[in-house]
Amino acid sequence: MKRIMHFGPLFVMIAALLWSFDGILRRSLYTLPPAVIVFYEHILGAVILLILFKKWFPDLKKMRKKEWIAIGLVSLFSGALGTIFYTGALGQVNFIQFSVVVLLQQLQPIWAILAARLLLKEPLRKNFLIWAGVALVAAYLITFKTLSVNLSTGQGTMIAGLLALAAGMLWGSSTAISKYVLNKVSFLTATALRFFLAPVFALMFIVSQKQTGQLFTLSMTQWGTLVLIALSTGMVALAIYYYGLKKTPARITTLYELVWPASAVFIDYFFYHNGLSVTQGIGVVLLAGALWKVTRKSKDATVSAPTG
Repeated sequence: MKRIMHFGPLFVMIAALLWSFDGILRRSLYTLPPAVIVFYEHILGAVILLILFKKWFPDLKKMRKKEWIAIGLVSLFSGALGTIFYTGALGQVNFIQFSVVVLLQQLQPIWAILAARLLLKEPLRKNFLIWAGVALVAAYLITFKTLSVNLSTGQGTMIAGLLALAAGMLWGSSTAISKYVLNKVSFLTATALRFFLAPVFALMFIVSQKQTGQLFTLSMTQWGTLVLIALSTGMVALAIYYYGLKKTPARITTLYELVWPASAVFIDYFFYHNGLSVTQGIGVVLLAGALWKVTRKSKDATVSAPTG
């Protein structure tokens, strides 16, 4: 048996750091519908994974009906609908950064922890819940430097809130469902299946919304951006994340994902010269302390050595 503190959370944090750059990379894609972006970034990732075909294909024999259903749900929830809903929510509030959309997205760990308890039977001890609460407060301090949320976002606020809440629930539950699959197969196999299935759901959404014409309007710059995403914040980041998730309980993994808002703040500082506020500094310290405590105090947080 291996303790999770060794490497699992480290890989989750590396993936979260990569995701911090996602917003910068996607700026040139704003003219494309979210489903089109989801479709192409997964298609490109799938093409790259074909090169490693011999590494993950033999692992498919371990998949049973329940695992196929689970990876299908992850591909639908996290790969397609979650991203589409969240982008749609931002559109309802004119992409205002500190809106109710971002606030509700911070609740994602709650759904992941509940799903881990219900689906994976992971224990929720009092000490863990306390420090998980501290981590959520820290995420709020980091995200909202003035401690206020912009609620004056027009008539679309309620719709935006519902879409953001749905996206958080889909993303959070996908953490636990992915862990269920990873208990059977390697991280590379789970990544490959996700990237081969998600485009199917995205294409269904594109057809239903009559957006097929926009599949053929990409510029060379946008194609270059999509390739870069696949090699960094997309397929590569997900593979790293799944490697960490395979070694880490889902309830702890979701808290380490909160490194994303913290790292995004520093990216905002270095790239756009937006200063770090006192509350954000406090949030970073609180988050680091909470993650350390959660890992250190989770005496039951051990998993078998990975087989993939």
